[in-house]
Amino acid sequence: MNIENAKSQMRKGMLEYCVLLLLKHRPSYASDIIQQLKNAELLVVEGTLYPLLTRLKNDGLLQYEWQESTQGPPRKYYALSKEGEKFLEGLDAAWQELSNTINYLKNVTPKLLEVKD
Repeated sequence: MNIENAKSQMRKGMLEYCVLLLLKHRPSYASDIIQQLKNAELLVVEGTLYPLLTRLKNDGLLQYEWQESTQGPPRKYYALSKEGEKFLEGLDAAWQELSNTINYLKNVTPKLLEVKD
């Protein structure tokens, strides 16, 4: 198995959660979201992000607003909707459960993993 393929699949699974986490803090436009993800060492291209933003908006998790820009045409700023905030709370709980599971399995001693008959 290729480790890069496994890492790519893990990143894809986390991308939606990461985007919602960013938008929890402030409305952002797509280029800003890409830059913030890059700063967090999660590389994403526009061809991946735009369909995700559209899907999240169509699912009612995001809303957007056009804002004038001093550097060109107006920009579409995305923000969490009320439904998106609730959904993010659910993802936070799911992430905590997964994190607890992974940490447990990484730190458990081999003796604890023995199956008892």
